Amino acid sequence: MAFKSSYLQRVYDGLAERNAEQKEFLQAAYEVLESLEPVVEQNPKLEEEGIIERIVEPERIIMFRVSWVDDAGKVQVNRGYRVQFNSAIGPYKGGLRLHPSVNLSVIKFLGFEQIFKNSLTGLPIGGGKGGSDFDPKGKSDREIMRFCQSFMTELSKHIGADTDVPAGDIGVGGREIGYLYGQYKRLRNEFTGVLTGKGLSYGGSLARTEATGYGLCYYTEEMLSCMKNDSFKGKTVVISGSGNVAIYATEKATQLGGKVVALSDSNGYIHDPNGVNLDVVKQIKEVERGRIKEYVDRVPGSTYTEGCRGIWSIKCDIALPCATQNELDEESAKTLIANGVMAVAEGANMPSTPEAVAAFQNAGILFAPAKASNAGGVATSALEMSQNSERLHWTFEEVDGKLQTIMKNIFHACDDAAKKYGHEGNLVVGANIAGFEKVADAMLAQGVAY
Repeated sequence: MAFKSSYLQRVYDGLAERNAEQKEFLQAAYEVLESLEPVVEQNPKLEEEGIIERIVEPERIIMFRVSWVDDAGKVQVNRGYRVQFNSAIGPYKGGLRLHPSVNLSVIKFLGFEQIFKNSLTGLPIGGGKGGSDFDPKGKSDREIMRFCQSFMTELSKHIGADTDVPAGDIGVGGREIGYLYGQYKRLRNEFTGVLTGKGLSYGGSLARTEATGYGLCYYTEEMLSCMKNDSFKGKTVVISGSGNVAIYATEKATQLGGKVVALSDSNGYIHDPNGVNLDVVKQIKEVERGRIKEYVDRVPGSTYTEGCRGIWSIKCDIALPCATQNELDEESAKTLIANGVMAVAEGANMPSTPEAVAAFQNAGILFAPAKASNAGGVATSALEMSQNSERLHWTFEEVDGKLQTIMKNIFHACDDAAKKYGHEGNLVVGANIAGFEKVADAMLAQGVAY
């Protein structure tokens, strides 16, 4: 991995030496730093003030033990994390992920990406991320409540409405946010907007549930319109995942005239050539908390295949990877390209490997990076923060309208930055630069002591 800039090479080499085992974080850092070469070349002050060295190091890392008692009365122990990466433009903001794959590398990669994603929204929020290697699958509501209460007992010491405002991510939905918020309120004796994704009865925002999936489609629609003079209308769409992001991306893509024909979970994928029946998916995933394979028992003409990778062999015009990091590799990218895909937009965080991204770009496929295209969730979380601060509650239409505007603005910020630095059409470069410049300006203004 070689940079043209000796400064960026030096920073990355030092980072790789100190974090050799953190492959997800190093992958994310390399991808961003590579994009910043033209910015660094034109702005020597960035090197003079050590901006790159500072931005790749978290301001604070909190790791802690989470002890809880299962329904059998046995003590269980997990590891909790909160990485407060950068607060130059606002309080730390980023989700909590509960999944067995969670480790420090994953949380650092997510927190690092969050810096630029949050900057792109145009809202005053910094970057952070957290979570635990706790697996909510198969756990009772009481077990999840006890875990969340133990987790928040420690986390509450480090967060606050003007310090760090966590939200949900994989494994953390409305149920988990409720348990976390209840414990925070009990410990701190205050009712503040310290968590987003809350229930509507205690400070949540309408459209927050739909926001990431809807925002992904709003960004994709603007990208198709401006770069191809096209739209979702009449297009076949494949979406990986079947959680919150995938479900509401399916809903909005369908509303925009597309036909979604496939969804997946960690065990396998369904293919419904007639178009996915979203009511059935919502019943299985949101109400019953079941597996996607149950879909074929309820919808004639659909099929289920074990294993996730094969979903990208289904012919489609638009692919929206919405499951997890590095799910779409070079081989899958080449299959999509051979089958005539015209646009790929990331709904999950870093779901495409670097080789897959390069394959899409080399083939001239429209490619939207996660930090831009899936920013709708955190944007609407910031809108929830605003409503909490003002003690207001906006209508669904008000929030959705603001979300549409934000996602369109994000696309144009990426597109404009790519053009400004000689990389027209490269939205990966554009997103990284547009997100970086605002944060760098704030860091320069606040001095080295910051």
